[in-house]
Amino acid sequence: MDLPKLIDIHAHVNFAAFKEDGDLVLRRALDKNIWVVNIGSQIDTSRRAVEIAERYPQGVYAIVGLHPIHLEEMEVDEEEHHFTTRAEQFDIGIYKALAAHPKVVALGECGLDYYRLDANLREEERESTRNEIMEWQKETLIQHIALANELNKPLMIHIRAAKEDPDGAYKDLAEIIRSNSLNAGGDVHCFSGSRETAQALLDLGLYLSFTGIITFKNAHEARELVRYVPLERMLVETKMNYYKALVEYNMNLADLERTTGVNLSEVKNEK
Repeated sequence: MDLPKLIDIHAHVNFAAFKEDGDLVLRRALDKNIWVVNIGSQIDTSRRAVEIAERYPQGVYAIVGLHPIHLEEMEVDEEEHHFTTRAEQFDIGIYKALAAHPKVVALGECGLDYYRLDANLREEERESTRNEIMEWQKETLIQHIALANELNKPLMIHIRAAKEDPDGAYKDLAEIIRSNSLNAGGDVHCFSGSRETAQALLDLGLYLSFTGIITFKNAHEARELVRYVPLERMLVETKMNYYKALVEYNMNLADLERTTGVNLSEVKNEK
C-alpha cells in the first residue's frame, strides 16, 4: 500500500453542501495523494460517511458519532452557516454497528460545545438549563469513550468553549479523560485553547489538530501553539463543512498543503 503525502483528518464531504460535487472533491484530493477522513455529526451524516468510504478502495475513511449540538434542537446562525439541529439521543447499538465497519477509523465527532448553551433560552431558565445541557453533553461523551474502548478505536473530539470562559470546556474534557481512560487515544480537532491547556491534553496522550489558518501570518495565537506542540503530536485538517463546496474545499486543500513541509517548518522555527 502506497502511503499518502497527507491525510486530512477532519473533513465533511458527507454533508449536504457536497451533495453535487462530493465525489469530484474526493477524486481531486486522491489525485494529489491526499487521503480524506469524513466525520459524522449525527446518525444521517455518520451513515453517509460510511457509504462514501465504501465507494473508494483506499484513501477515503469515516468517523461516526454524535456532535454535542445535536443533542437538542436549536437554531444555528453564524456567518454563512444557518441550520436547525435535530435532537438525537446517542444510540449505542446503532453507532456500534456503524463503527464496526472496517473503513471506520474512530468515533466522533463527539465532545463539549459550550458556545451555544444559551441559544433559544429565556433569561430566567438559562442557569439551570445550561447546567443540564452541560451534564448531558458530558454523559454522552463518556458513552462515546466507553464504545471507543470496546472497539479499540480512538475519538475525534470537538471542543468549543464559551466566550466568557475560553478554557472551561477543555478543562472539563481533561477531567473526563482522567476519570474515564481512553484506551486508543484521540484527537482534539481545531484546537484553540491556551498553551497550558494544550500541555494538559498532551499529557493525557491526546493529539491536537490545526487547520490551514496557521499558514496566515496574522494568526499569532494559532502559530504560537504550533511552535509549542511537538510535531509528532500534531495533525492537520480542513474542517470542511457548510461552505460553498468545491471552490472552498479547493482553497482549504491548498491551505492544508501549505501547512505541511516548508511552511509548517517555518512556523515551528519562528522566534
